Amino acid sequence: MSRQQQRRPAPPPGLLIVDKPSGMTSHDVVARARRIMGTRKVGHAGTLDPMATGVLVLGIERATKLLGHLALDRKTYLATIALGAATTTDDVEGEPLAEAGQDELDAVADAAIEAGIAGLTGEIQQVPSAVSAVKVDGKRAYARVRAGEEVDLPARPVHVYRFDLLATRREPGRIELDAMIDCSSGTYVRALARDLGRALGVGGHLRALRRTTVGPFTLATARTLDALAERPELSLSLDGAVAAAFPRRDVDAPTARAVRHGQRIPAAGIAGTYGVFDPDGRVLALAADDREVARPVVVLAPA
Repeated sequence: MSRQQQRRPAPPPGLLIVDKPSGMTSHDVVARARRIMGTRKVGHAGTLDPMATGVLVLGIERATKLLGHLALDRKTYLATIALGAATTTDDVEGEPLAEAGQDELDAVADAAIEAGIAGLTGEIQQVPSAVSAVKVDGKRAYARVRAGEEVDLPARPVHVYRFDLLATRREPGRIELDAMIDCSSGTYVRALARDLGRALGVGGHLRALRRTTVGPFTLATARTLDALAERPELSLSLDGAVAAAFPRRDVDAPTARAVRHGQRIPAAGIAGTYGVFDPDGRVLALAADDREVARPVVVLAPA
């Protein structure tokens, strides 16, 4: 049998909602998904740290064109924060910078923890972790840190919609907090742990992190890579992905033909980017209104 005959047909376009395991980078997940799905055309939306688990959105085939347009501006996490030590990376994988004594930890009252959390809720100015992917003069901050450079990142506005304390455990040498955090994209949960520990005077870092939602995508539809390998099926078809993530506009056949050819059509009066669907319910494009007309942002079903 020839190599051409052995080649698998390309999978249909759509999204995979993956429950990322700990220890893998987002790029590692993409590489495994490429092997499982039998295509090189796989991309991810929104990275997740290697230590973190949970929702990672992957685009397959033509759906990779959606990734840069998905409204993933709100994310929810379950986090375990350790008070009592700061680290070089603001998480459990870093080297300890300073450790609090047991007497200092015993002096941290529950009310002080709650007040510290309240101070990190709402619109806040946050300095990203030094080992973050934020670019400094064109180079990732973490790359500069690994090269031995001192990195001083400016604070930037983020929104922490909810920072709910779920449990407190007082153990020898540390206080562990379980929390649910609902925040804007660009918020570093590691930095929240760091800043909470700093505010309480005992240092803090992130021990565990699980992302439960990214925009409209949740763990309810996520599958592990092992489950995906056993049954390599999309989480959402291209039609379903656009319907789930964008406002919907249905058009008639003549308008659908115009969209397929990349032509402008009358405006819909819909704010932001929306999906355009033909009379049979198939997605044609992402579009956005520009005064009196709608312009195609991405044509997904060209003529």
